[in-house]
Parts: sequence; C-alpha cells; structure tokens
Amino acid sequence: MTGKNNSHHHIIKTVEKGSIAEALELAPGDELLRINGKRIEDVFDYHYLINDEFLTLLVRRKNGEEWELEIEKEFEDDLGIGFEESLMDSYRSCRNKCIFCFIDQMPPGMRETLYFKDDDARLSFLQGNYITLTNMSDVDADRICFYKLSPINISIHTMNRELRCKMLNNRFAGSALDKLKKFYEAGISMNAQIVLCKGINDGEELDNSLRELSGYLPQMASVSVVPVGRTKYREGLYPLEKFGREDALRVVRQLTAWQERFLAEHGTRFVHASDEWFLTAGLPIPEAACYEGYQQLENGVGMVRLLMDEVEEALNGMAGDGRDSEVSIAAGTLIAPVLEQLAGRVRQKFPNVSVRVFPIVNHFFGEDITVSGLVTGTDLMEQLKGMPLGSRLLLPSSMIRQEEKDFLDDYTIEHVQTTLQTEIRIVKSDGISFVSAIIDP
Repeated sequence: MTGKNNSHHHIIKTVEKGSIAEALELAPGDELLRINGKRIEDVFDYHYLINDEFLTLLVRRKNGEEWELEIEKEFEDDLGIGFEESLMDSYRSCRNKCIFCFIDQMPPGMRETLYFKDDDARLSFLQGNYITLTNMSDVDADRICFYKLSPINISIHTMNRELRCKMLNNRFAGSALDKLKKFYEAGISMNAQIVLCKGINDGEELDNSLRELSGYLPQMASVSVVPVGRTKYREGLYPLEKFGREDALRVVRQLTAWQERFLAEHGTRFVHASDEWFLTAGLPIPEAACYEGYQQLENGVGMVRLLMDEVEEALNGMAGDGRDSEVSIAAGTLIAPVLEQLAGRVRQKFPNVSVRVFPIVNHFFGEDITVSGLVTGTDLMEQLKGMPLGSRLLLPSSMIRQEEKDFLDDYTIEHVQTTLQTEIRIVKSDGISFVSAIIDP
C-alpha cells in the first residue's frame, strides 16, 4: 500500500540470534536500502522480495558506510530482521466519519493513541483488523491480488451503495465495494463484518446485504453481524437506538433462517451472529459446530462457546479435591452470568473453592457498554472497594493493554491492586487459564 512515509527509512530494530542477519553482522540502527536493486515500499514488498534463494542487500551502516551483501539461502528462509516500524511505512488513518464510529464516542482527555482511527489494509493481514476499502486505491488492490494476500477483513455494513455512503459519510463508500469483485476474481479470501444499527441497515436491508454478499462465495468465507456500541458521549452525533431483548431475538431468528438457507444451498452457514445477540436475547449459545471453525473469533463470534467447551474439557481432565480457595472475578455485565455459571462448574469439582463474580456496570463509558474489554480501572475501584474479594481478583485479559499493563483510563494494575488491597491476576481467555486461576493459589 502506498503510505505517507515518503522517506522510507527502514531502520533495523532487532536481529535474531543465529539468523542470516546476524551472520552478516547486521545490527540495530542499520538501514535496509534495497533488495535486489529494488526499493522497498512496505512490509509486503520486503517479504515478497526476500522469498528468493539469491539476494543482494544494500545496507547503510550506522557509521554511514554502505554495504552490498550477497546471500544464498533456502527459498522462504527469513533473514531474522525486525524493523522499527512494523509496517515499514506509516499507518493510514481513516477517511470516513461513520455514524457509529466508537472513537467519535470517546470521552475527552484520554491518551492520544485512543483517538487514532486506522483504516489500513496491511493491518487486516497482519493483525486481523477490518477495513472499509475507502482508503484503498486501485493500485493498492492490484498489489493485494499480485501478492495473493489472504484473508482480507472488510467492514461492509451494507451492500446498499447509497446507504453505505450515508453510514460512512464518504461519497466513495459505495463505489469502494467494486473491489469485492476484483478480490473475488483474483481468488482472494475475504471475511465481512456488518455493524448493525437499529432502523438503518437491519431488517430488509440486512436481508439484501446477505443475499448480495453470498454471491461472492466461496471467496467471501464468512460474515459476522455485531450490534453497534453506544457510549454516553454522543452529543452532536447521529442518533442511534439501543437494541433491546426483543430486537436481539429478531436478529438471531433472522440470521438463523439465513444460516439454514446458506447451509442447504452452499454447505456453509456463512453468516454468524456475535455472542452479544444471544446474551442480550437470553438465548442459549449455539454449539461449536455452528461456528464452523471460529473464523471470526476475535470479532466476538463464538468466544463464549469456545470458553464454555474449554472449561468443560479442562475440568474433565482434573481430579477434584478439597483444596481451599477464595477468589473473585470482575467482568462486564453481559458476560458475568456466563462466568458465574462456569465458576459453578468449577465449584462442583472443587467444593471448598469460593468464587464471587462481580458484574461491573460501565459508568465510565455509559451503562449501554456491557463488554469486559471496555471496563476501566475507575469503575473497578469504585464498585469493588470494600467488597469481599478473597485472596485475589481475577480480571479478563481483554481489560488490559498488554504492552503497558494498564486500563483504558490509564490506571495501572498496581494502582488498582493497591486501592482494592488484594492481588490482581490477569487471566487469558482460554478455559484452562480460567480454571487454573480459580483453583491455583
């Protein structure tokens, strides 16, 4: 993709031990200039160019000397270099003004990085991000097809082109969908996301979008439908309504009908409702087979089912005993009843283990926000101070920025731990981690 970093200084940050780069005596601070005489635009150029048995690297050392290095290696062997910029280029910011954009609903005064809107196709391949295609030129799309990059995750929202322009507040949002045909014809695998907004792209509009998207099967591998998130900071923004229990029931029934149709016609359910719909509607979570390999797990599709099954598997492999333990769990209000149920399963096998689950109401962003990933240190401290938390408080890893070990409101784990006067343990999202955190002191 053509980025905004016109200087293209590809500075080496790390060199792996035992790697080709170490054997060449490359070091952090050196700059990679060219591979086989070709200038490197970004990380995809780099990985494409090094997939050869014979390479010539032009490198500028920290002292200013330029070295030309010839390499003979196995095809697809990595050089063992890490760069200061993971994309080897600048990140692209979003050009849209979506009516449902969560970043536009952030409170003022938070750290600057939380207000950055990315819409960079490269992050779709590297990190699984969803992109709108409005930030992608025809040249960018051609490069994706040339490099055979898959899968690409696309925020569709609606296949009604006029409505898409309105929802994204971008007059090019409709024509951007032309790239779906290009990717389809090039055999590029795609996943789609629809953020559902009540009275806007739901109902008949959703039916029409699913019908049209199914025309891109099998390259369009899956479609997820997730409810719009609304914080209390929406002054001056497009009015959006909350999905209630009856609304969630209608959406689940609508998508279930489409799943049955797609399964009969194409051998795949194709479209999947995110877990929030089932939890809001008070419906049972579908069985694992319904998620067809959990293609959109990070989009909140099937995470609850996978956790439930993993907890069962972990407990089935354990012999219960009489160990004593008193712990607590804090989570968003939506998932808290599920965690209470799973904690009950642990107690059946370990009867002397005491587990309290505390649903945390999101006062920071607004009570309509019910997911654990947006629970802040502020709400944890306000709602749990003085509560019987036991020997440790378990928090899902989604609450924490892993690099800095702090919450969205910049409170650190240490600060919250000191305030609540109990140990905090961050728990990964898999079943064995959940069970172990409860029973293992």
